[in-house]
Order: sequence, then C-alpha cells, then structure tokens
Amino acid sequence: MSSLFDLSGKVAVITGASKGIGRAIAERMAEHGAKVVVSSRKQDACDVVTNGIIARGGVAATKTCNIGRKEELQALVDFAVATYGGIDILVCNAAVNPHYGPGSSVPDDAYDRVMNYNVRSNFWLCNMVFPGMAARGGGSCIIISSIGGLRGSVNLGIYALSKAADMQLARNMAVEWGPKNIRTNCIAPGLIKTDFAKALWENPEVLKKRNKESPLQRIGEPDEIAGAAIFLAGPSGSFTTGQTFVIDGGVTAGSVVPTEED
Repeated sequence: MSSLFDLSGKVAVITGASKGIGRAIAERMAEHGAKVVVSSRKQDACDVVTNGIIARGGVAATKTCNIGRKEELQALVDFAVATYGGIDILVCNAAVNPHYGPGSSVPDDAYDRVMNYNVRSNFWLCNMVFPGMAARGGGSCIIISSIGGLRGSVNLGIYALSKAADMQLARNMAVEWGPKNIRTNCIAPGLIKTDFAKALWENPEVLKKRNKESPLQRIGEPDEIAGAAIFLAGPSGSFTTGQTFVIDGGVTAGSVVPTEED
C-alpha cells in the first residue's frame, strides 16, 4: 500500500460511526492502519462495527456519545486518550435533521437542535481535541458537511444552514490551528445511500429525478465518501486545509437534463 494513504499508528475518533458514511470511514480507516474509536449513541450498533473491524484484523473500541451533550463529548475524548494515548484524526460525522419542510414552519426547538448538534457540537469537539493533537505534532480533522450548504433549499433549509456553518467552521479552525500542523477540511456529499437519507432515495420520484439529472446518473455509496476521508487523513492530504470537497456525482456542476436556458 502506498505510504500516501498509510494511517498506521494513527488514532481516529469518528462520531456517528455506527452506520452509513461514518461506518464506512471507520472501517476503511481501520483497513489503512488506524486505531479507531467508534462512537454513536447506541452501544449495540457501535459494537457491530467495532467487532467487525477487530474480526478483520483491525484495532477498534466503542465509546457511546450523544454529541449534543458537552460532558459526553469530553468523555469521548478522554476515552480515546486513555485507550490509545491521544488523537490524530477527528471525523465529525454525526448530525441530526428533525425537520423537513419550509423554513417558515420550523419550530424554535427544532432550529436549536439542528444548529446545536450539527455545528456547536463540532465546535466543542474540535476545541477539546486540538490542544492534545497539537502536542502530538499535528493531525487532521474532517467535518462531514453536505452540498446543502452550497445550495438554497425549500424543505431542508435549516439543515443546509447548519452545513454551510460547518464549512466556515473548517475554515476558521484551519486558520487558527494551521500553525500547529492541524488540518481541518469538510467533505460535502450529495445524495448518498444511507439510512439518514433514506426518505429521499427510497422515494421513487426523487430518486428517478436525481439519477436523471446527475452527470453520473446515480446516487453515491458511503465508501465513495470514505475514500476522500482517507485522503484527507493521511500523508496524501498533508498540504490540504480549510477546504470543502464536494462529492456529489456532479450534481452541483450542472444538470444533464437540458433546460430552457441551455
């Protein structure tokens, strides 16, 4: 394996790692040599991923965490440090979206939940992890955003707002912590076949429209996001920081279905 993508000896903490994109990242980072802390709210779901990694010869441990609770985030960090000696790679993947519909109908508690879980928790976690990461000589933080952060949305507006904020958080952290050799980047996926996005891709009309308009004529798979995370975590991404990588099958580049403007 090329040393560009070698994560041997590195410790990776991944939130929302029990399924979907987070699970794919955890499994692939373990395959590339990282010691992985698999985190999500449910112990049993995390253990499935952790035990699978171990069965394939990897190194992993479970630590449950509700990202909306600051004390649980700190406990996650403390667990990783106590178990593996420190943190070299942080993947902020966990997110929520309790509201689907126009912004004018978003209850205040739903707005607060989205912003607190999708943005504030990442802010908290970065500030908890980065001092120790800097003491180890640097590292990589990857925030899983969304193409929603680049586009207006009628029904996912508050979620999109939180994902745009994550992109700015990555830029801020890149500037603040770059001198300590900590790189912070975002990945902005398009529609990926995960449980989180199931309401979209299980809708035949939505899926048909997306496939028809997308340059690649399909939606994505979790592993196609995990590959970018490996790049950003390893030596391959050592000169990359403050960026947002869009992985969407070409959706934001344009539609292959002609419009009147075309």
